[in-house]
Amino acid sequence: MSTPSSSSSIWVLSNIKLQFFTRIRRFLQSKATRKRFDPSDRFDTAESRGEHNKKAENLETVQVMEKPEEEDEEEVSAIMFQRTVKMLHFGSWEEKEVAAKEIEKLAKEDVKVRKLITELGVVPVLVSMAASPVASRRRAGLTALIHLADGTYTNKALIVEAGILSKLPKTIDLVDESTTSKLAELLLSLSSLANTQFPLASLDFLPLLRDIFETDTCFDTKQSCLGALYNLSTVLENASPMVSSGVVPILLEVSSLKEISEKALATLGNLSVTSMGKKAIENSTMVPETFIDILSWEDKPKCQELSVYILMILAHQSTLQRKKMVQAGIVPVLLELVLLGSPLAQKRAMKLLQWFKDERQTKMGPHSGPQTPRFAMGSPVNQREAKEGKKMMKSLVKQSLHRNMEMITNRANAAGESSKLKSLIISTSSKSLPY
Repeated sequence: MSTPSSSSSIWVLSNIKLQFFTRIRRFLQSKATRKRFDPSDRFDTAESRGEHNKKAENLETVQVMEKPEEEDEEEVSAIMFQRTVKMLHFGSWEEKEVAAKEIEKLAKEDVKVRKLITELGVVPVLVSMAASPVASRRRAGLTALIHLADGTYTNKALIVEAGILSKLPKTIDLVDESTTSKLAELLLSLSSLANTQFPLASLDFLPLLRDIFETDTCFDTKQSCLGALYNLSTVLENASPMVSSGVVPILLEVSSLKEISEKALATLGNLSVTSMGKKAIENSTMVPETFIDILSWEDKPKCQELSVYILMILAHQSTLQRKKMVQAGIVPVLLELVLLGSPLAQKRAMKLLQWFKDERQTKMGPHSGPQTPRFAMGSPVNQREAKEGKKMMKSLVKQSLHRNMEMITNRANAAGESSKLKSLIISTSSKSLPY
């Protein structure tokens, strides 16, 4: 006599098989050939009926010749698809590996095929394979999941829902070298869900992502890791776990490498707008020198724009950071950027230079940079102080220009840019980070 547990397991297995074969039948029906409809058949006249009959006979002859070949190809592909999915669900682990590789090939066709495959319930099995300690099995599962997730947020959400993020190894020590690139590629794909209606519930995979980035020497793998970190940084709530996982020092280090600097700077820019991220960047010994050096990359205008943006955030309402920047020699570099940088970089550099006006006579407001004090109209004392302030500002600019004139004149027409310098010297307005 069977126990309740055994009868229950038999019922569950039967139900799974029933659902499986129902989905397969639905797939076979969708693969059936669709007959083409000719509107002229409905309005056939007596005069042209003879001609239509002849055409119909010729058409039937052609269809009879072509139909067996088409049906054979579709029948073979449908049978192979049915066998592959069945093998993945009910086969041995060796058969599952073969089936996963076959699903990888099928998933490369188009998005419709990828969605159809996931409807047959293959994702949970592939996720269990991706979490397997066996290298070949894990690699087959990861590769199939990467192709299934390509170009469809629905499939990505199903993969996350199946628990892939919690089942991945916690550290790089448990992963072989041949699998790290696949892990990085899959995490890059799934991280794109961060700003969608399917947000990632957990970031427990951050230590693994950090370790892959630090240890893997492949350029493409590093790019995938940086892309994943950038996607995650676009959500403010993710800043805290990202900073806690220790990614800020790594991002600061790679930001000095021109090949991958742009994505690292963009990620740091996203983190810097949060209090925790800004503090982590400020406390680094590489700041502000690293960002100041990037300002001189004339062949990387996007990096210049991102670097000066981060410097603006660090300098905002921080006398200490502005002092460190001045001591590191930021003023001459900003003057050069005003002359030679992109329009956006020029605006940001001018804004920073406005903040470096005489700190003794300016005060940082709650929503602005340093501003020149307002004077009462007709006051001789206040007018004299205003003139002295302008003279000090002109003196600062002249000294900086003299030190850098040779370098600037070799690359720019000083006469043509004099109007920009004049507007820089005269302008005294200051607003809150509008760029």
